[in-house]
This record gives sequence, structure tokens and C-alpha cells, in this order.
Amino acid sequence: MAAARLTIDLAAIVANWRALAAMSRGETGAVVKADAYGLGAARVAPALMAAGARSFFVALAEEGAALRAALGPLPRIFVFSGIMPGEAPLIRAANLIPLLNSRAQALEAKALAASLGRPLSVGLQLDTGMNRLGLEPADLSALLAAPDGLAGLDLALVMSHLACADEPDHPMNAAQREAFRAMTAHPVLSRVPRSLGATGGVLLGPDFHYDMTRPGVGLYGGLPFAEARPVVTLEAPIVQVREVAEGEAVGYGAAWRADAPRRIATISVGYADGLHRALSAGFTAWLGAAPLPSAGRVSMDLITLDATQCPEARDGAFVTLLGPGQGVDDLAAKAGTIGYEILTSLGARYARRYTGGD
Repeated sequence: MAAARLTIDLAAIVANWRALAAMSRGETGAVVKADAYGLGAARVAPALMAAGARSFFVALAEEGAALRAALGPLPRIFVFSGIMPGEAPLIRAANLIPLLNSRAQALEAKALAASLGRPLSVGLQLDTGMNRLGLEPADLSALLAAPDGLAGLDLALVMSHLACADEPDHPMNAAQREAFRAMTAHPVLSRVPRSLGATGGVLLGPDFHYDMTRPGVGLYGGLPFAEARPVVTLEAPIVQVREVAEGEAVGYGAAWRADAPRRIATISVGYADGLHRALSAGFTAWLGAAPLPSAGRVSMDLITLDATQCPEARDGAFVTLLGPGQGVDDLAAKAGTIGYEILTSLGARYARRYTGGD
């Protein structure tokens, strides 16, 4: 069974980063957590660094260590989860910058700084209303008012995250911006670079940019950056084409029945490859310009398509599921989810190919 093909356009990722950087005020970093949203941080991050990115963001210290091995000593690598118990050796060895989320993490960072005999570069993540990660106002005040304050810590960044940036008119955006302004007005923090906006924050305009923006999904062709260049192309081979008589069922549960004689093409991808079972409600693949509607339930390794109107459909031909005509958010809408989930779910069985990079 020939492998399905996933093509990742590094030049498009770089172009999207440059476009968002051109909109931004100050430095533009890059979020490459979850293996660059499933597309391969070891290939994506070096392309972004070659384009000028110097600050990268990951979710976990383990991701940061792998990224450091790929990028070398030059760029700054921030860790959203901060510094967890037992991670001090990894933070130290990979020269990562933990974004501290609590007073307990601040104590952990101070202990690491003391063991190093020098200040430790850290950031602070503030909770401005999302109630997910970060220091709340009372926690921040207590930390700054402590006798030793932030002694031993070298503040590289103060950041927060917007909950509703993909909805420009949502009142939460202005409320969080005001909370961020108030929390960072403390004299200790007023001289530290600040960051509030990810992709959606870039698009909200300069009032949300501060000193650094941190685009993520927009780099990979996802909303809310509607002008992003498409990044991924997903093609799958037809394993078998068969004739189905009127009234015959196709797939699990006999959930789809032919309303007339049909040609059914079975392709070698399924929910094990990130094509969610929820797509059983209906989506379209393409063979050239010909649409092939789905027919029946998505199974683990196979999807069945109605190829009746496509005489070119034959065993071994490749159909397109993701590409310029059907992006990750288009497919996500058919599955009742978001483009982020489609991207990060793309499985390990694809034959991956990178274009547009060294």
C-alpha cells in the first residue's frame, strides 16, 4: 500500500512569518510548540531562524531541549509551562528561558540560579483573565513585594495570552489589554519587554503588539490569518475502485447506501492519520479538478469516496485532501473542529516531503 504524501512548504511558512512580522511592532518571535504544530520543528524552526526569527516558544522543556539541538546556541527558547519539578537540569543544559507561572515556579528558578552561581534568564507569564496559566495580580504583587523579590532572576520577557483574539470585536480583548497594562505598570516590570499578541493579537493592531509578537497558527496557514499562504498539501492513493449497485451499502454501520449505481474509490488514510471520524458527516477530496465526495464512515486506515463522476479515478491515482483549494480550516469546519487540531493530528505514517527550504 503506497503511503499517503504530506508536503510541507517551508517557503510558505517563512512568507507567513515575514508578513506577520511586517504587521508587528517590535520583535516577532515564532511559536513552534507541538513539533511546529505537527509539521516538524527540526525543519520549520531552522527555516524561520534563517529568515530572521531569534525568539522561539515551546510548550514543554523537553520540546525546548530538542529545539536547542536543532538550532544551536543563538536563539532564545521560551517555555510556556515554566519550570516544573525535576526540570532544572534540562533547563540549565539546554539554556532555556522558563516563563514562570506561579510563586512556586519562581522559587524553583531562584534555586536553579543559586546552583548556577549567576542570574537565570526567565520570563513571567501573567493571567489577565483567561484563567489557564500565569500569575494572577495578587500573586504577582506578593512576588514583587517579597524581601528578595526577583533576586537571582534576569527578566527577559513579561507576557500574557489573549482568549478571544480571533474575535476582533469581543470585549475580552480590551479587558485583557487593560489588565496587562495595569499588571506591567510596576516599576520592576516597566523596563522589561512585553508580549501580549499571538497570531490573532497581531491582527488586532499595534495596541496589542507591545515589544514582541508570537505568531503561531498563522505561520502554518491557519485562521485567523486569512491571507496566509497555504503550507500543507495532503495526497492519498486510491487502493481500489469498485462498482456498487443501487441500494448497496458502503463502510461500517452500512451508514451510506448508493442511490444509483456508483463507483467507489477507497483511499489509504483514516482517523489514525488525523482525518477525524467526524468527517464521516461529509467532505470532498479532489482528483485534479474533479470532486470526490466522501461515501460512508471514515475508518482507521481507509476512507471511501464517490468517484462516479470521475472516470480518471483508478487504482494507484492520488487524490488531494488538503491543498490550496481546501485548507486546514476548510477541512476542520467539515469535522466540527478547528484548523489547529487538523494540523497537530496529522499522523506519522505519511511520506513527508519539505519544499522551499535548504
